[in-house]
Amino acid sequence: MNSDSSFLEIRLALSEQDLLAAQRLRYRVFVEELGGNGPLVDHEARLEKDEFDPIVDHLCLIDKRRSVQDLDHVVGVYRLLPGDRAAKFGRFYCDSEYDLTRLRETDRAVLELGRSCVDPEFRGGSAMFLLWNALADYVLDHGIEILFGVASFHGTDASILAPSLSWLHHNALAPQELRPVARTDGFQSMDLIAADKLDRREAMVGMPALIKAYLRLGGLVGEGAFIDREFNTTDVFLIMDTKAMSEKHRKFYESRWQGQ
Repeated sequence: MNSDSSFLEIRLALSEQDLLAAQRLRYRVFVEELGGNGPLVDHEARLEKDEFDPIVDHLCLIDKRRSVQDLDHVVGVYRLLPGDRAAKFGRFYCDSEYDLTRLRETDRAVLELGRSCVDPEFRGGSAMFLLWNALADYVLDHGIEILFGVASFHGTDASILAPSLSWLHHNALAPQELRPVARTDGFQSMDLIAADKLDRREAMVGMPALIKAYLRLGGLVGEGAFIDREFNTTDVFLIMDTKAMSEKHRKFYESRWQGQ
C-alpha cells in the first residue's frame, strides 16, 4: 500500500451507498475470497448481507479516489453493535455460535465487533490501524467496558489448526465468570495438543493477524471454537475487558488505537 494515506477517510456509514459498498467489500472477501455463503447473500448483486445490517453501525474506511456509484469506495469495514441496541433487537450475532449468558449477567457496557475485513490492496498498511484508531474513539464515546466478537481461521479442519487453537486454550482462556462457551451444534474443542507438547512458533505462524493483534491488546478467548460451515471458517470468541487490561496492554491500546 502507498504510504500516503491522505486519500483515505474513516467514518460511520452515512448513506445507502456506503452500506451497499460495505456489503460489496464483504462479498469480495468472505464469499469470493474465502468461500463463504449465507441465507441473505445476494450473489447476483454481489452483496454479503444479513439481518443485523439495518441495526448496526458500519465503521467504513473510504478511498476517496474510488467510485461511489460503482460501490468500490469502501476498502475496510468493521460492524459495531452496542449492547443496548442488541437488547432491543433481541440478540447479538455471536448468540448463534456461543452461549453469552455469563457475559450478559455482567450488566456492563458491551460492544460486539464483527465482519471485519479489508480490501487486499490495503492489507499490511495503515488500513487496520486507521480502523482501530476510529474504533477507539467509538469505544470512548459510548463508555464501552467490554469488547467482543468472533474471529476466524480459514477452513474447518481442526487438525490443521490444532497448534493455534491449543495455544489459545492453554494460554488465553477468559475468566470463567465471563467465558462464553461454543454452542453444541458447532462445538470444536481447542484442547487438542497438551501444553507441554506445543510449539509456540508453530502456533503463532498459523494464527490470523487479527487474533494476534487482539491478544497483544489483552484479548482472551471463550471455551471451544465454533465450526461455521456456511462461511468455511473455524471461529473463536474473543473478549477484551478494557478495565482489566494490564498497564502494558493499556499503553499498547493507547499508542496503537489512538495514534499517539
